[in-house]
Amino acid sequence: MSAAAARHVVAVGSGKGGVGKSTVTLHLAYALTRRGWNVGLLDADLYGPDIPAMLNLKREQEAKRWDFWRGGDVRLEPLERDGLQVMSVGFLLAERQALTFAAPLLGAALRQLVDQVEWRGLDVLLIDLPPGTADLQQQLVGVVALAGAVVVVGPQDVAHLDARKFVDFLRTASVPILGGVENMSGLTCPHCGEQINVFVPVTPERAIWSDDVRMLGRIPLDPGLTRQAPAFDRIAAELAARLEAA
Repeated sequence: MSAAAARHVVAVGSGKGGVGKSTVTLHLAYALTRRGWNVGLLDADLYGPDIPAMLNLKREQEAKRWDFWRGGDVRLEPLERDGLQVMSVGFLLAERQALTFAAPLLGAALRQLVDQVEWRGLDVLLIDLPPGTADLQQQLVGVVALAGAVVVVGPQDVAHLDARKFVDFLRTASVPILGGVENMSGLTCPHCGEQINVFVPVTPERAIWSDDVRMLGRIPLDPGLTRQAPAFDRIAAELAARLEAA
């Protein structure tokens, strides 16, 4: 089953690294499974896959040959963790093994990760993109018919600035923007409950919301992210409603 057979394919991206995009994608995927959806998660950050480490899944043995990239006759089984189907280049290379493909080969690698994985009965496939608007992001919009994209941004001015570039890329590529999630948005004091702005607030005119990006929700800084399950559930409900209405 290719990604095209999923009812909805959604890219999750950001303008810059360090905003917690992969963390948001993973928790959003689990929130959608709690809604009863059959969810797949493709870690498309080919040079720096982080999803395997977040799931405590890693490969120790280095890949010696590149049979995976020949195409045509290779089918890949996603790994399953707590009801979530997951595929990543991190399952095909050792944890510390670098992917050394040049940019022209990224499209072929991405196409195989999308089309040659035996996804099973997906309602939605979330594709966790690397940050930015470079080769892989541009390849993706030519490989997959996206139902839309979710933009993850941090509360810093520069994070919103770079995210606006990602928003511009999506609109230029005619990819519907389903909404945005602001991660690390304030800190709740564990003693008094006061909300603390760790970063200088972004002025409204410089935020992605001023570019008509609908806010799906905010996730505060919290080392115990499991406590934020209700917030992710609300975001998942909003995202599911937007997908079903499309």
